[in-house]
Amino acid sequence: MPTNRQVLLKSRPSGIPQAEHFEIASAPVPEPGERQFLVRNEFLSVEPAMRGWVSAVANYSTPVGIGEVMRAFAAGTVVKSRHPGFAEGDKVMGMLGWQDYTVSDGSNITRKVKETDLPLSLSLGVLGLNGLTAYFGLLDLGLPKPGDTVVVSTAAGSVGSAVGQIAKLMGCRTVGITGGAAKVALCKDAFGYDAAIDYKAGNLDAGLKAACPGGIDVYYDNTSGPISDAVIKQINIGARIVICGTAALSSWDPWPSGPRIERHILVKRARMAGLIVFDYAHRYEEAVARLAQWIRDGKLKYREDIVDGIEHAPGAIAELYRGENLGKRLIRLTQ
Repeated sequence: MPTNRQVLLKSRPSGIPQAEHFEIASAPVPEPGERQFLVRNEFLSVEPAMRGWVSAVANYSTPVGIGEVMRAFAAGTVVKSRHPGFAEGDKVMGMLGWQDYTVSDGSNITRKVKETDLPLSLSLGVLGLNGLTAYFGLLDLGLPKPGDTVVVSTAAGSVGSAVGQIAKLMGCRTVGITGGAAKVALCKDAFGYDAAIDYKAGNLDAGLKAACPGGIDVYYDNTSGPISDAVIKQINIGARIVICGTAALSSWDPWPSGPRIERHILVKRARMAGLIVFDYAHRYEEAVARLAQWIRDGKLKYREDIVDGIEHAPGAIAELYRGENLGKRLIRLTQ
């Protein structure tokens, strides 16, 4: 009989969670009750945001409890149902956790996956949290205009790569910041960036000046830290800055300090806004429909980095922060 393998939070990390902060346990496969259904998860997602979900430091969500299944997006198939809104065979994605099976009443389902002509795994990447984050962050907060120069940090990542391509579709010039020669090549060859800068190679200030001779109109910030300090010095009047992530900082306890940016924001009359994609839940279908059509039309490329087996889950967040993935990191479940 199948068992339900679950990745549990074993101890609270003070910074980036490592493999030792998790453990894999087995439990019986649950039975759905009245108005519930059972999902067999096929893919588990790994997100930079998971660092915040297990942190004791104040965040936008309640921390995962010690001994609880790790909070995570997953995609799978309904295999049993006692719920009128979900039938056996339905494909779904949502906050189903790092586990083989999940019983749901529908409240933790983000959406039914309707794009059956496309791989289910995309519902956790370019058609999931990552693509939605790129779409709403750039279009609603970045407000790109044709001819704008858009700079994206972690430009080869699952969010950044989508941001760069959507910006190109909006008629912008795109400049990616990433780490290492392989990712620079990926930005230019796979994702169509007009220029890409390796921040590990040396003088980022000079690299930005060369790549952005007319300054920077939109900055999509996935890192914070020294990369953002360099970008903000070169923003144009009326620039828009989207704060999506703070991957460059391993801990917010104690609170880090850095260069003051207020003068840049004031003098350039720039706007800076934070982005939590869950605020846009009422518009997910609009965004997914548009993203999916861009994929079908060959206008939006994606890269997936899939590993097989739940045993890869405990160390996956740390690997993400070390930059070991080339594309959206997913765990494919096999049993």
